[in-house]
Amino acid sequence: MACEWTKLWSVRASYLCLLAGLAVTAVFTFYYASIARINEHTVQAVGNAAAASVVVTQFAVVVLATVAVTSEYSTGTMRASLLWVPRRHRVQAAKALVASMVAFLGGAVFAVVGTVVAWVAFDGRASFDAGTTVGQILAIGVYQALVAVLTVGVAFSARHPAGTLSILVALLWALPSVLLGLGGDALAAVNDALPYGAGDHFMRVGGDAPYSSATALLIVAAWTAGAHVTGLYVLRRRDA
Repeated sequence: MACEWTKLWSVRASYLCLLAGLAVTAVFTFYYASIARINEHTVQAVGNAAAASVVVTQFAVVVLATVAVTSEYSTGTMRASLLWVPRRHRVQAAKALVASMVAFLGGAVFAVVGTVVAWVAFDGRASFDAGTTVGQILAIGVYQALVAVLTVGVAFSARHPAGTLSILVALLWALPSVLLGLGGDALAAVNDALPYGAGDHFMRVGGDAPYSSATALLIVAAWTAGAHVTGLYVLRRRDA
Protein backbone atom coordinates (compact mmCIF):
# COMPACT_ATOMS: atom_id res chain seq x y z
CA MET A 1 0.00 0.00 0.00
CA ALA A 2 2.89 2.36 0.74
CA CYS A 3 4.27 1.63 -2.73
CA GLU A 4 0.89 2.22 -4.39
CA TRP A 5 0.47 5.47 -2.46
CA THR A 6 3.84 6.69 -3.75
CA LYS A 7 3.05 5.67 -7.32
CA LEU A 8 -0.36 7.36 -7.25
CA TRP A 9 1.07 10.72 -6.23
CA SER A 10 3.99 10.44 -8.66
CA VAL A 11 1.49 10.95 -11.51
CA ARG A 12 0.43 14.54 -12.13
CA ALA A 13 -3.05 13.44 -13.19
CA SER A 14 -3.92 12.56 -9.57
CA TYR A 15 -3.57 16.17 -8.44
CA LEU A 16 -5.34 17.51 -11.51
CA CYS A 17 -8.30 15.16 -11.02
CA LEU A 18 -8.86 16.30 -7.43
CA LEU A 19 -8.52 19.98 -8.34
CA ALA A 20 -10.93 19.53 -11.25
CA GLY A 21 -13.41 17.75 -8.99
CA LEU A 22 -13.23 20.58 -6.47
CA ALA A 23 -13.79 23.25 -9.12
CA VAL A 24 -16.66 21.37 -10.77
CA THR A 25 -18.32 20.82 -7.40
CA ALA A 26 -18.28 24.54 -6.62
CA VAL A 27 -19.69 25.51 -10.02
CA PHE A 28 -22.33 22.76 -10.11
CA THR A 29 -23.65 23.32 -6.59
CA PHE A 30 -23.84 27.08 -7.12
CA TYR A 31 -25.84 26.53 -10.32
CA TYR A 32 -28.07 23.88 -8.69
CA ALA A 33 -28.91 26.08 -5.71
CA SER A 34 -29.38 29.20 -7.84
CA ILE A 35 -31.90 27.43 -10.08
CA ALA A 36 -33.78 26.16 -7.02
CA ARG A 37 -33.92 29.70 -5.62
CA ILE A 38 -34.92 31.40 -8.86
CA ASN A 39 -37.66 28.86 -9.60
CA GLU A 40 -38.77 28.79 -5.97
CA HIS A 41 -38.47 25.02 -5.64
CA THR A 42 -39.59 23.27 -2.48
CA VAL A 43 -37.21 23.75 0.42
CA GLN A 44 -34.78 20.82 0.52
CA ALA A 45 -31.75 19.66 2.49
CA VAL A 46 -28.72 21.77 1.62
CA GLY A 47 -26.63 18.61 1.16
CA ASN A 48 -28.73 17.57 -1.83
CA ALA A 49 -26.81 20.05 -3.97
CA ALA A 50 -23.52 18.32 -3.22
CA ALA A 51 -25.15 14.93 -3.74
CA ALA A 52 -26.46 16.04 -7.14
CA SER A 53 -22.99 17.23 -8.19
CA VAL A 54 -21.66 13.67 -7.88
CA VAL A 55 -23.15 12.85 -11.28
CA VAL A 56 -20.23 14.89 -12.67
CA THR A 57 -17.55 14.81 -9.95
CA GLN A 58 -17.52 11.01 -9.80
CA PHE A 59 -15.57 11.09 -13.05
CA ALA A 60 -12.69 12.89 -11.34
CA VAL A 61 -12.45 9.78 -9.16
CA VAL A 62 -12.89 7.51 -12.18
CA VAL A 63 -9.98 9.13 -14.01
CA LEU A 64 -7.78 9.08 -10.89
CA ALA A 65 -8.39 5.37 -10.27
CA THR A 66 -8.02 4.55 -13.96
CA VAL A 67 -4.61 6.22 -14.10
CA ALA A 68 -3.51 4.27 -11.02
CA VAL A 69 -3.86 1.05 -13.04
CA THR A 70 -3.51 1.85 -16.74
CA SER A 71 -0.44 4.07 -16.34
CA GLU A 72 1.48 0.95 -15.26
CA TYR A 73 0.31 -1.01 -18.28
CA SER A 74 1.16 1.81 -20.69
CA THR A 75 4.70 2.20 -19.31
CA GLY A 76 5.35 -1.50 -18.70
CA THR A 77 6.00 -1.02 -14.97
CA MET A 78 3.22 -3.50 -14.19
CA ARG A 79 5.80 -6.23 -14.87
CA ALA A 80 8.02 -4.89 -12.11
CA SER A 81 5.07 -4.61 -9.73
CA LEU A 82 4.08 -8.23 -10.31
CA LEU A 83 7.66 -9.46 -10.04
CA TRP A 84 7.97 -7.69 -6.72
CA VAL A 85 4.57 -8.90 -5.47
CA PRO A 86 3.77 -12.13 -7.33
CA ARG A 87 0.44 -12.64 -5.53
CA ARG A 88 -1.70 -10.64 -7.89
CA HIS A 89 -4.66 -10.23 -5.60
CA ARG A 90 -2.42 -8.23 -3.25
CA VAL A 91 -1.44 -5.84 -6.05
CA GLN A 92 -5.06 -5.23 -7.01
CA ALA A 93 -6.21 -4.95 -3.39
CA ALA A 94 -3.50 -2.40 -2.59
CA LYS A 95 -4.46 -0.24 -5.59
CA ALA A 96 -8.15 -0.48 -4.69
CA LEU A 97 -7.57 0.42 -1.04
CA VAL A 98 -5.34 3.40 -1.81
CA ALA A 99 -7.67 4.71 -4.53
CA SER A 100 -10.70 4.28 -2.27
CA MET A 101 -9.07 6.14 0.64
CA VAL A 102 -8.18 9.08 -1.62
CA ALA A 103 -11.66 9.01 -3.17
CA PHE A 104 -13.37 8.95 0.23
CA LEU A 105 -11.39 11.93 1.52
CA GLY A 106 -11.66 13.78 -1.79
CA GLY A 107 -15.40 13.10 -2.03
CA ALA A 108 -15.94 14.32 1.53
CA VAL A 109 -14.00 17.51 0.83
CA PHE A 110 -15.97 18.04 -2.38
CA ALA A 111 -19.18 17.62 -0.38
CA VAL A 112 -18.14 20.12 2.30
CA VAL A 113 -17.20 22.73 -0.29
CA GLY A 114 -20.36 22.07 -2.30
CA THR A 115 -22.57 22.36 0.78
CA VAL A 116 -21.04 25.70 1.78
CA VAL A 117 -21.37 27.11 -1.74
CA ALA A 118 -24.93 25.82 -2.07
CA TRP A 119 -26.00 27.26 1.29
CA VAL A 120 -25.01 30.73 0.11
CA ALA A 121 -26.63 30.30 -3.33
CA PHE A 122 -29.86 28.77 -1.95
CA ASP A 123 -30.45 31.99 0.02
CA GLY A 124 -33.17 30.51 2.20
CA ARG A 125 -34.48 27.82 -0.15
CA ALA A 126 -32.70 25.04 1.77
CA SER A 127 -32.83 23.57 5.26
CA PHE A 128 -29.82 22.79 7.42
CA ASP A 129 -29.60 20.02 10.00
CA ALA A 130 -26.14 19.19 11.30
CA GLY A 131 -26.75 15.44 11.59
CA THR A 132 -28.33 15.15 8.16
CA THR A 133 -25.63 17.24 6.50
CA VAL A 134 -22.77 15.29 8.07
CA GLY A 135 -24.50 12.05 7.08
CA GLN A 136 -24.76 13.21 3.46
CA ILE A 137 -21.11 14.28 3.41
CA LEU A 138 -20.04 10.85 4.65
CA ALA A 139 -22.42 9.12 2.22
CA ILE A 140 -20.87 11.02 -0.70
CA GLY A 141 -17.40 10.00 0.47
CA VAL A 142 -18.45 6.35 0.76
CA TYR A 143 -20.02 6.37 -2.71
CA GLN A 144 -16.93 7.93 -4.26
CA ALA A 145 -14.76 5.32 -2.53
CA LEU A 146 -16.89 2.53 -4.00
CA VAL A 147 -16.65 4.13 -7.44
CA ALA A 148 -12.85 4.10 -7.10
CA VAL A 149 -12.82 0.36 -6.31
CA LEU A 150 -15.26 -0.27 -9.17
CA THR A 151 -12.95 1.63 -11.51
CA VAL A 152 -9.86 -0.31 -10.43
CA GLY A 153 -11.67 -3.56 -11.21
CA VAL A 154 -12.76 -2.36 -14.65
CA ALA A 155 -9.30 -0.97 -15.37
CA PHE A 156 -7.66 -4.32 -14.65
CA SER A 157 -10.16 -5.93 -17.02
CA ALA A 158 -9.76 -3.39 -19.85
CA ARG A 159 -6.07 -2.48 -19.25
CA HIS A 160 -6.47 0.64 -21.39
CA PRO A 161 -7.64 4.11 -20.31
CA ALA A 162 -9.95 4.63 -23.29
CA GLY A 163 -11.67 1.28 -22.79
CA THR A 164 -12.00 1.78 -19.04
CA LEU A 165 -13.43 5.28 -19.38
CA SER A 166 -15.83 4.19 -22.14
CA ILE A 167 -17.26 1.43 -19.95
CA LEU A 168 -17.63 3.64 -16.89
CA VAL A 169 -19.08 6.64 -18.71
CA ALA A 170 -21.68 4.33 -20.21
CA LEU A 171 -22.45 2.64 -16.89
CA LEU A 172 -22.42 5.68 -14.60
CA TRP A 173 -23.82 8.40 -16.86
CA ALA A 174 -24.96 7.51 -20.39
CA LEU A 175 -27.16 4.52 -19.55
CA PRO A 176 -28.90 6.19 -16.57
CA SER A 177 -29.52 9.31 -18.68
CA VAL A 178 -31.10 7.26 -21.46
CA LEU A 179 -33.27 5.24 -19.07
CA LEU A 180 -34.55 8.31 -17.22
CA GLY A 181 -34.97 10.24 -20.47
CA LEU A 182 -37.17 7.56 -22.01
CA GLY A 183 -39.27 7.38 -18.83
CA GLY A 184 -41.53 4.65 -17.60
CA ASP A 185 -41.67 2.63 -14.40
CA ALA A 186 -39.83 -0.36 -15.85
CA LEU A 187 -36.89 1.71 -17.07
CA ALA A 188 -36.80 3.63 -13.79
CA ALA A 189 -36.58 0.31 -11.96
CA VAL A 190 -33.63 -0.70 -14.13
CA ASN A 191 -31.93 2.61 -13.36
CA ASP A 192 -32.49 2.04 -9.65
CA ALA A 193 -30.51 -1.20 -9.96
CA LEU A 194 -27.51 0.53 -11.57
CA PRO A 195 -24.63 1.83 -9.43
CA TYR A 196 -25.31 5.55 -9.90
CA GLY A 197 -29.08 5.18 -9.60
CA ALA A 198 -28.67 3.38 -6.28
CA GLY A 199 -25.90 5.74 -5.21
CA ASP A 200 -28.09 8.77 -5.85
CA HIS A 201 -30.77 7.33 -3.53
CA PHE A 202 -28.06 6.63 -0.95
CA MET A 203 -26.69 10.19 -0.98
CA ARG A 204 -29.87 12.29 -1.22
CA VAL A 205 -32.52 12.84 1.42
CA GLY A 206 -36.18 13.63 1.01
CA GLY A 207 -36.68 11.81 -2.28
CA ASP A 208 -39.05 8.99 -3.24
CA ALA A 209 -36.56 6.13 -3.09
CA PRO A 210 -37.98 2.64 -3.85
CA TYR A 211 -35.77 1.10 -1.15
CA SER A 212 -33.84 2.02 1.97
CA SER A 213 -30.40 3.67 2.10
CA ALA A 214 -28.91 0.40 3.32
CA THR A 215 -30.28 -1.43 0.26
CA ALA A 216 -28.97 1.31 -2.02
CA LEU A 217 -25.51 0.94 -0.50
CA LEU A 218 -25.63 -2.84 -0.94
CA ILE A 219 -26.50 -2.44 -4.64
CA VAL A 220 -23.50 -0.18 -5.23
CA ALA A 221 -21.29 -2.53 -3.20
CA ALA A 222 -22.48 -5.50 -5.27
CA TRP A 223 -21.50 -3.77 -8.52
CA THR A 224 -18.14 -2.88 -6.97
CA ALA A 225 -17.51 -6.44 -5.82
CA GLY A 226 -18.45 -7.80 -9.24
CA ALA A 227 -16.02 -5.46 -10.99
CA HIS A 228 -13.26 -6.27 -8.51
CA VAL A 229 -13.67 -10.03 -8.94
CA THR A 230 -13.78 -9.70 -12.73
CA GLY A 231 -10.62 -7.58 -12.74
CA LEU A 232 -8.85 -10.09 -10.53
CA TYR A 233 -9.87 -12.95 -12.81
CA VAL A 234 -8.43 -11.17 -15.85
CA LEU A 235 -5.26 -10.20 -13.96
CA ARG A 236 -4.64 -13.83 -12.99
CA ARG A 237 -5.34 -15.19 -16.46
CA ARG A 238 -3.30 -12.77 -18.56
CA ASP A 239 0.34 -11.74 -18.57
CA ALA A 240 1.39 -8.23 -17.65
